[in-house]
Amino acid sequence: MTHMQQGTPAAAGAGSGGSASSGTGSGSLIKSGAVAQARFGIGDVVKHRLFPFRGVIFDVDPQFANSEEWWEAIPEEVRPSRDQPFYHLLAENDETAYVAYVSQQNLLPDDEDEPVRHPAVSQIFDAYKNGRYILRPQSRN
Repeated sequence: MTHMQQGTPAAAGAGSGGSASSGTGSGSLIKSGAVAQARFGIGDVVKHRLFPFRGVIFDVDPQFANSEEWWEAIPEEVRPSRDQPFYHLLAENDETAYVAYVSQQNLLPDDEDEPVRHPAVSQIFDAYKNGRYILRPQSRN
């Protein structure tokens, strides 16, 4: 049986880099004012650049919006900037499914071209088409 757990702060903070899912392929943050613009969107399937998990994005914060306690739990040497998008993922690894909160610099487009097996996917998304998920009509804001 699969269970939900909160993603670890270290997974969100480790490493740097990444590339755009929109096809820009720049690998650098896209700046607009003081906060970077999101490279990924709701429904995109992504993977962590250092840790062995992948997931589908179900929400995006324009900058860090978790608790101070969560932030402090990230080791300082790998703590990412707060001024970048952070993504809420329905995440999975080989053992379990969980919710993760990950900085943009630590995400890459997923190249598996396989659906995410998280049990909550069907509650938020309708279909998996062309490598991304389509939101259910009642899930849209």
